[in-house]
Amino acid sequence: MEMNLHKDLRVSLSGVELKNPVIPASGCFGYGYGMAEYYDINLLGSFSFKGTTREARFGNPLPRVAETPAGMINSVGLQNPGIDNVIAYELPKMRECYSGPVIANISGFSIDEYVECCAKIDREPQVEIIELNVSCPNVHGGGMSFGTGCDSVAEVVGEVKKVITKPLYVKLSPNVTDIASIAEAAVKSGADGISLINTLLGMRIDIKTRKPVIANVMGGFSGDAIFPVAVRMVYQVAKRCPGIPIMGGGGVSSARGVIEMMMAGATAVQVGAANLRDPYICKKIIENLPEEMEKLGISSLKDIIGIV
Repeated sequence: MEMNLHKDLRVSLSGVELKNPVIPASGCFGYGYGMAEYYDINLLGSFSFKGTTREARFGNPLPRVAETPAGMINSVGLQNPGIDNVIAYELPKMRECYSGPVIANISGFSIDEYVECCAKIDREPQVEIIELNVSCPNVHGGGMSFGTGCDSVAEVVGEVKKVITKPLYVKLSPNVTDIASIAEAAVKSGADGISLINTLLGMRIDIKTRKPVIANVMGGFSGDAIFPVAVRMVYQVAKRCPGIPIMGGGGVSSARGVIEMMMAGATAVQVGAANLRDPYICKKIIENLPEEMEKLGISSLKDIIGIV
C-alpha cells in the first residue's frame, strides 16, 4: 500500500479532475448503484452512465448478448428509461453511492433529440461531462448514422454546443475508414474532447440452428480482441488533434492496458466489456496501477500521455 503514496494517478479532462484515469464505459456499469453492491465505487476516476435517449426504450429483441472468443457481441439497443426519468430517479439514486465526477452518455435519433437531451442533462449538477454517443451500431436511424461522416458529426456537435455549458466529448465509431478526420471535424465544431472507440460491428452464426446468434443479426463486438484496433485509433486521433483530451477504450482489461492506451494518447481510459465478465475489474485495475507504474519507472500517469 505504501507504493500508492509515491505514484500520481491523477488526470484532468477539460478541467474536471479525476483521482485516476479508470472509467467504466457506458452500458457496462448501469447507473453505478448496482455495482456499488460489490465494492465502494468512489475509488473510480469517474464513470459513464447508461446511454440515454429522449424516450424510454425497451431495446432490441432477445437474444441480444452472446460470448465470442476473446470478446462478446451485444445488440441491446440503448435500453433506458428516457431522459426525464433518468434525471428524476436515476441521478439522485446514483449520487447516494457515488460522489465523484459523472459522465452522461447521450444518444439520439435526430439532431433535435440530441439537443434536447443534452440541454436537459447540462442543467444537472451531478453531471460534469457530456459524452455524445454518435456511434452506437445497434439502432436504426440514429446513433452511428451521425458518427460515420465528417459533415454529420460536425452538424450535431455544433448544434449541441449551442445549448450546453459543460465539456462535450464525442464518442466515435470505429466502423469508418478515417477516424482521425471525423475526430478533427468534431473538434472544429466545438468538441472539447473525443471518446473512442465504441464497438466494432460483428456477427456470429449458430451452425446448429443455422441462424445468427443475435436476434438483430449483427451487433457491437467488444472485448480483448478489439484492443489493438482501439490503441491504433487513439494514436491516430491524438496525432491529428494534438492537445485535445481523449477518453480511450476498447478491450481494456488490465492496468497494463490502461498504461498502453495512455501512451497512445489517451488522458483517461474506459473499461467496458470486462466489467460484465468480472464486476471487480475496475477496482483491480486501479489497485494494480501503482505496481505496474513502479515496474515501468513511471511516477505520474500524466507524464506518459501520448508519449509514443
